[in-house]
Amino acid sequence: MATIGDIRFYIRTKLAERYTPTEIRELTRWLLEKLGQVTAHRLLWSDEPVPDEAEARVHEAVGRLLAYEPIQYIIGEAEFGGRTFQVAPGVLIPRPETWELVCLVIETQAHRPTKLLDIGTGSGCIAISLAAELPEAQVSGVDISEEALRIARLNAERNQVSVKWIHQDILSEEADHLLGVYDALVSNPPYVMEKEKATMARNVLDYEPAKALFVPDDDPLLFYRRMARLGREHLSEGGMLYFEINEQCGLQVKRLLEETGYREIELIQDFYGKDRIIKAGR
Repeated sequence: MATIGDIRFYIRTKLAERYTPTEIRELTRWLLEKLGQVTAHRLLWSDEPVPDEAEARVHEAVGRLLAYEPIQYIIGEAEFGGRTFQVAPGVLIPRPETWELVCLVIETQAHRPTKLLDIGTGSGCIAISLAAELPEAQVSGVDISEEALRIARLNAERNQVSVKWIHQDILSEEADHLLGVYDALVSNPPYVMEKEKATMARNVLDYEPAKALFVPDDDPLLFYRRMARLGREHLSEGGMLYFEINEQCGLQVKRLLEETGYREIELIQDFYGKDRIIKAGR
């Protein structure tokens, strides 16, 4: 029976050619904790045995990592804002930048009764985090994907919050009639241009859902234009838009919102210093 030290050595040597030492340390922690049945405080000990079935799960996972599959899909969950969310290839893996968007909404919408709509909810990480952090709010999430909404429902149960889920293509005209009136629209929509694929990592290109990532090169503001229009029709007076954006399109989105009649538009940089979030009022 292999020990914790044996498993750590196996992971390190197998992944050394494709991952950095920092990445390997983090992947080792995830693999041992989630698949190897090794609790965090036991990771420091190398002489304890690991059950054969746990060792087999780790070996399988390492093979999938060598094929660049994201660790979150391998273990079936991701951390976001201190909570754990189920993820699968049908939904995007939550990013730290998106947590900055959530924090902005929490900061500006706190201490007031609020109806929020998360557009393109995916795993539900935005909607569920808002429902948890703003318990007085009524939160809804809309997505075109039934599989994404299935996962979002499971995540809401897991995190013990109530969210209304809506199956709808927000690009369709039907959305105009099915959506209600909200105090804020929040979204991390598809915004990566097709031409950016050449610079993207294989773990994203090969595994994460293209429909949730990409927009045509000739229409990079497709979703922002539609959401700006929805905001004019479905935001209450003084309601807010909060969007995550492509760093290359910040000024274009800002101009679009100005032309659509929004006010107090603010372009906000993320912790890397890149244009990442835009906020605007109706």
